[in-house]
Amino acid sequence: MKVQNSPVNVSGLDATRIDKVDLKSKNQTRESALSEEMASAAKVDLSQRAQDMKKIKELAVSAPEVNAERVAHFQKLIDEGKYKVDAKAVADRMVDEHLLLGE
Repeated sequence: MKVQNSPVNVSGLDATRIDKVDLKSKNQTRESALSEEMASAAKVDLSQRAQDMKKIKELAVSAPEVNAERVAHFQKLIDEGKYKVDAKAVADRMVDEHLLLGE
């Protein structure tokens, strides 16, 4: 068995590779610290319209699923002229919802 002169140390690790890995980890640490600093310094101001659109989108996403059977039932009642609307109840509900959205 012939032993050659190489950059491998006694433990079997290549010293040049260790330096490269160490440099990479230092660079990654520096980059992550910089990106965290930039993220904490970033500030976004949304216009009132953008805030309203966000709220509308959240309401739409949280809305319940449409029950097709129930819709068909009421459509049939309306078509037959059997569906009667309580105008006072509708007006009260509209006012209540307006007050809720205004908060």
